[in-house]
Amino acid sequence: MTTADSLRRIHIAAALITRADGKVLLVRKRGTTAFMQPGGKLEPGEAVETALRRELGEELRLTGTIGAPDYLGRFTAPAANEAGAVVEAEIFVLELVGDAVPQAEIEALCWVDPEVPGEIDLAPLTRDEVLPAWLRRRR
Repeated sequence: MTTADSLRRIHIAAALITRADGKVLLVRKRGTTAFMQPGGKLEPGEAVETALRRELGEELRLTGTIGAPDYLGRFTAPAANEAGAVVEAEIFVLELVGDAVPQAEIEALCWVDPEVPGEIDLAPLTRDEVLPAWLRRRR
């Protein structure tokens, strides 16, 4: 049996991108099934906000304007795409006025209501940690 302490830990920076209608942006990477926040792994010695900007630049072409990052928190959950690993995520909220276009390894994106995301497969971090934290903050 695997314990949480023996699992490989993946440190990531990710964004909960929102828009004026209250919907949030989720992405699905090529060859995977779960939707999640855009973002990714930190490089050795890389600052969290630097990693966030780099990952967003690699994964999405954002048009329009995006607000300053607002720290939502640090969350831990089983990794959706890497068996035997947990993800430790630094999540920042960004408001986008405009649109996002997938690029690099992002195969699909969707805007969802965080209270009722629909019938899509959500990564554990998104489903169990990030969306509930966002909804608590909004209330």
